[in-house]
Amino acid sequence: MENIPEFQQEQSIDIKALLFKFLAHWHYFVISLIVCFVVAFFFNRYAVQEYRTSCTILVKDEKDPSSNILESMNFFAPKKNIQNEIGILKSYSLAQKVAGDLNLYVTYFGEGRIRFKELYNSSPFVVEYDTSVPQLVNTPFYLKIISGEKYQIELDPVEEGYSVQLQSNKMGEVISIPFKTRKTLSFGEAYQTKYCSFKVLLNTNYVPGQSNNRRYKFYFNSLDQVANSMMGVSVEPINREASILEVTYKNQNPGKAVDYVNKLAETYIKRDLEEKNQKATNTIEFIDSQLAEVTDSLGIAEKKLQDFRQENKMMDISSEANTVFQKINDLEKERAIERLKGKYYKYLFDYVRKSTELKDEVVAPSAMGIEDPILGALVANLNQLISEKIQLSVSSTAKNPYLNVLNQKIQQASRGLMENIQNIVNLSNISLKDLDRRIGEIDNEVNKLPKTERQLIRIQRNFTINDRIYTFLLEKRAEAAIARASNLADNKIIDQAYGASMVFPKKKLNFTIALLIALIIPIIILYLREYLNDKIIEKKDVENLTKLPIVGHIIHNARETQVVVANHPKSSIAESFRSVRTNLMYFGKGKEKLTILSTSTMVSEGKTFVSINLGSIYALYGKKTILLGFDLRKPKIYKDFGLSNAQGISSFLINKATLDEIIQPSPIENLDMIMAGPIPPNPAELIASDKTKELFALLRERYDYIIIDTPPVGLVTDAFLLMEHTDINVFVTRQRYTNKKVFGSIIRDIELRNLPNITILINDVQMVKPGYNYKYGSGYGYGYGYGYGYGYGYGYGYGYGYGYYSDDVEKKKKKSFVRKLFSRS
Repeated sequence: MENIPEFQQEQSIDIKALLFKFLAHWHYFVISLIVCFVVAFFFNRYAVQEYRTSCTILVKDEKDPSSNILESMNFFAPKKNIQNEIGILKSYSLAQKVAGDLNLYVTYFGEGRIRFKELYNSSPFVVEYDTSVPQLVNTPFYLKIISGEKYQIELDPVEEGYSVQLQSNKMGEVISIPFKTRKTLSFGEAYQTKYCSFKVLLNTNYVPGQSNNRRYKFYFNSLDQVANSMMGVSVEPINREASILEVTYKNQNPGKAVDYVNKLAETYIKRDLEEKNQKATNTIEFIDSQLAEVTDSLGIAEKKLQDFRQENKMMDISSEANTVFQKINDLEKERAIERLKGKYYKYLFDYVRKSTELKDEVVAPSAMGIEDPILGALVANLNQLISEKIQLSVSSTAKNPYLNVLNQKIQQASRGLMENIQNIVNLSNISLKDLDRRIGEIDNEVNKLPKTERQLIRIQRNFTINDRIYTFLLEKRAEAAIARASNLADNKIIDQAYGASMVFPKKKLNFTIALLIALIIPIIILYLREYLNDKIIEKKDVENLTKLPIVGHIIHNARETQVVVANHPKSSIAESFRSVRTNLMYFGKGKEKLTILSTSTMVSEGKTFVSINLGSIYALYGKKTILLGFDLRKPKIYKDFGLSNAQGISSFLINKATLDEIIQPSPIENLDMIMAGPIPPNPAELIASDKTKELFALLRERYDYIIIDTPPVGLVTDAFLLMEHTDINVFVTRQRYTNKKVFGSIIRDIELRNLPNITILINDVQMVKPGYNYKYGSGYGYGYGYGYGYGYGYGYGYGYGYGYYSDDVEKKKKKSFVRKLFSRS
C-alpha cells in the first residue's frame, strides 16, 4: 500500500463503513418508501380537494379626463384608496349579496365511495322552498331517487349527531328540535312539516338509471353563514405601482369558485356604478318632488288663461300692456327662481340638521343652478367625507378609530354648511323683498290699464311663471338624467375567472415529500440507534476505546451446541476460528507451545464458548491441547462435554488430587480437559499459590497448547492472577452486548497495568452478505481468514468457493421478498 497519511486512511475507512451500513439497511429504505408512497397516494386520492381561481379588476384612482362636462355637477368621487377597495371586495356585505345572487340557499351532495361530494350545478334535482315558511338550516336531508316519479327522503338528525336548528328569515327564531322522519313522495309533491316546506323537482341533469338508487343529501343554508364561509377571498395588487387587483378565491368545488369570483367582481362593479349614480338619482328625486307641485299649478293657470280668453274673446293685450307685462314677467321669473333656490336651501338645511348620522350624499347646488363657490365647496367636502365613511364602513368595523375621526369631521362640516346656508337664506330673503317691492311698483302701473287687460295680465303672468319654473326644472332633470346615463364605473374587470386549478392536495409535491421522508426516516432511525446505542457494534467502536490489537472475530453461532467447531468442522464459524488460530500464531512469535487465556468484561460475552472452540480448533490441527476451566466460582464447561466436575483444579491446588487424576479426555481427539472442581471458599488465594505455577509447569511438559477459561475481569481478579503464566491473553467482547463504558473502563485499567500480549477478540458478529460485514467493513470477510477477508476470502467464500462450508447449503435457500424485508440484518 502507498504511504497514505493516517488521517486520510481513517477518513476513507469511515466513508466505506458508512456506505456499507446504509447499503446493509436497504430494507429499511424500501419499507419506508413503500409506506410513505402508500400514505401519499391515499392522501392525494381521498383528501378534500381545494381549487383556486382568480380574476383581475382595474381600479381607476383618478378622474376620467373625458368627464369634464359633468364635473360641474360634482357627480364624481374623489381619488380612490386602493386599500379601501380591497376592504370592500373582502367585506361581509358584498359576500352576502353575492351569495344571494348565486342562490346558495341550498347545497346539494352526492354519495361517493368515501364521502359525500358537492354537486354544484350538477344535481339531478332541485329543491324549491316556500320563502314564507322558516326552513331547517344546517340539517342534512337524505334523498334517494326511486324512479322518475318517486323519491324517498329521510331526516335523522339525532342519529347523525347534528344539532338541528329552525331559522326564520323574518324573525330570526332559533330552536332545538330532535326528531326523525322518512317519507316516499312524488316529484313536485310538497314536503310539509311545521318546521319546513319545500318541493323536490327533477331537472335536466337527471339521467334515468344512472341517477336512480344513488344516495344524495342537501342542506338549507343560512345566508349569513354562507357569506361568512365565503369571505376567505384574497385581494392583492399585481405589483406595488399598479392599481390592478387580483381577486383569488379557494373552494372545494371548482365551478362554485369560478362563479363566486366572477359574481363578486360583477357585483363590485355594479356597486361602484350605483354609488356614482346616487348623487344624480337624489337630484332627480328632488326635482321630481318640485315638478309635482309645479305641474298642478301650471295646469290650473293654463286652464284659467284659456277660460278667460274664451269668455272675453280676447287673445292678446295692447302694446302698452305688453310692455308692462314683460317687465313684471321678468321680475316674477327672478322671484320664482329665488324661491326655488330657497326650497333647496331649506331641503339642504333640514337634511343636515335632522340627520344625526348622514348616510347618503346630498344634492349638489350646481344641479339647481346655484353658482355659489363657497356653498359648492362645502357640499363637495361633505359629500367626500360621507363617501369615505361609506367605504370605510364596508371594509372595517365600528371600532375603527379612523371612523370616529370621520364622524367628527362630518359633524364639523355639517355645522359649517348650516351656518353658510343660514347666511345665504338671509341674503335670499333680502333679494325676495326687493323683488316684491319692484313687482309692487309695476302692479301700480297695471292698475291703470283697463280691467280686462289687467285681469289677462295677472292670469298670463301666473301661467308664465309656472311654465318657466316647470321648464327650468325639466332642463335640470334632463341634465341629471344625462349625467346618470352617461356614467361609467370607475373600475372594470380585466380578466374574468375561466377555470380553477387544484391547489390541494399538491400531488407531485406530496410524492416528493414522501420520497424525502422515506429517505430521512431510516437515516434518523439509524442515527438515533447509533447515538443512543451503548453497545459495541462495529470494529471502530473497539478501536476508539483501545489501541490493543484485534486478533479477529467470531461470527454468530445459530446452532444450539457450544462445541460447534468439532461438530461442524466445515462450517463458516469453524473457519472464523481457524482465522483466529492463524492470527494467534503471529502473536505467539513462532513459539511451538502456547498458553492462551480467555476472559471478558462481564458474563455471557462468550469467553467459555471461545475457549472451548479454540481448544477444539488446535486439537483438530493435530496439536496436543488441554482446556482448563479456571472459573472456580462458576464452573460450567463440564456440562457442554458431559464430563464430571467432582475433581478438578481446585482439588489439585489443595493437594487432594494429582494431575493425572484431574485430567479428563474429551470426545475430541488430541483435546484433554481439566474441570474447575468443587467450588472453593478462597479461589483467588488458590490461584495465587505456588501450586498454580507447578500446575502450569507440568502441563507445558505434556501439551502443545494450553487454553484457559477464566471468570470475567469486570467481576473478579482471577484472570489477572493467571496472566503471569500465559503467552497470549484474549479479551472477548460481544457484538451488540458488550457495554462500551464498562469495556472502556476495564481496558484502560489493563493498559495502565502494562500487561503483555493482550488481544481483543470480537464474538457473535452477524454477517449480512458474503464479502463484507455492514458493522465491520471490508476488513471482516466471509472468507478464509481475518487477514484475507476482503481479498482471497471474499472470492473463496462467495464466488469460486461457494458450497465449501457445510452451512452454505442452508443459506442457498432463497427467502421471499417479504422475509428479506423483515428479516434481521
